[in-house]
Amino acid sequence: MKRLLPCAIALSIAAAVALSADVKTQQKSQVKFEGTLGTMMGLFGGKAAREGVVETVAVSGNRMMTTGETTGEIVDLNEEKVYELDLRSRTYKVTTFDELRRRMQEAQARAEKDAQKPQDRKGNEPQYEADIDAKDTGQRRTINNFDCRQVITTIAVHEKGKTIDQAGGLVMTADSWLTQPVAAMKEIGDFNRRYAEKLMGASFIASAEQMAAAMAMYPGLKEAMAKYQANAVSVNGTPILTSVKVEVAKSPEQVAAEQKPDEKPSVSGGIGGMLGGLGRRVARKKDDQAGGDKTRALIMTTNTEVMSISTNVDSGAVALPAGFKQK
Repeated sequence: MKRLLPCAIALSIAAAVALSADVKTQQKSQVKFEGTLGTMMGLFGGKAAREGVVETVAVSGNRMMTTGETTGEIVDLNEEKVYELDLRSRTYKVTTFDELRRRMQEAQARAEKDAQKPQDRKGNEPQYEADIDAKDTGQRRTINNFDCRQVITTIAVHEKGKTIDQAGGLVMTADSWLTQPVAAMKEIGDFNRRYAEKLMGASFIASAEQMAAAMAMYPGLKEAMAKYQANAVSVNGTPILTSVKVEVAKSPEQVAAEQKPDEKPSVSGGIGGMLGGLGRRVARKKDDQAGGDKTRALIMTTNTEVMSISTNVDSGAVALPAGFKQK
């Protein structure tokens, strides 16, 4: 469950059609949450949370193996099982897809219950819609020996019938550096898509327990990621380096209330009114320190970098290593 988190945005970026080619790649990914979630992950996430995770990913048929410094994972779509490897003790344990589904559903239900206000429980949840804008900036650079061009995609989620300026909202900005399409890389995106669909259905966006909590706290996050996933399929190119920033655009009511520490905006301010007391204090402190835009509050950032790509994959690249014992 923990290693699904760095893939949350990367999965949306990589989604594509199925191919028959095998692929092996080295990737670096990092997810950083702000506020309470960020503090908890910083305390318990160790070096991986601070500096990111470098992993080797190999896909062959319906198996994908991911290995890092001390841990690994094999996902088998035919068996519907996940093998979690401890490379230091040379042991592994097995979790079925059914168990993963149960964990995710329970985590999201808990998070949604904690995030809901009394009036939300009466069925008064607002509906959201998302707008997307993608621009090729014309900028080019070489990254890890790949010639890349820059594309910036902005997705704005707001309450249906209202603008972000009126009721606040959520903004996702993706800064992507794309190289020419690498056919083999689509195999990873297709595998992740099939894995996600087997777990939670075609509309599922990959999420760990922390992501479930984030989606419950910020309802527009799911809509933004779904819109981004749909757009990623039509993008002509393979992403080599992508940085994604997710921000809350505060409602006028919330911005005004933050100027008066003793007052709290009501939850009727849409997405922008759901930051909560701690979130407001963190956002206000950062704005004051940086002199930045007081109408925005950062929720999370992700960085995904492809360091190398190879199509020379043997069967051992996705097999359970010899000598490992099941816990």
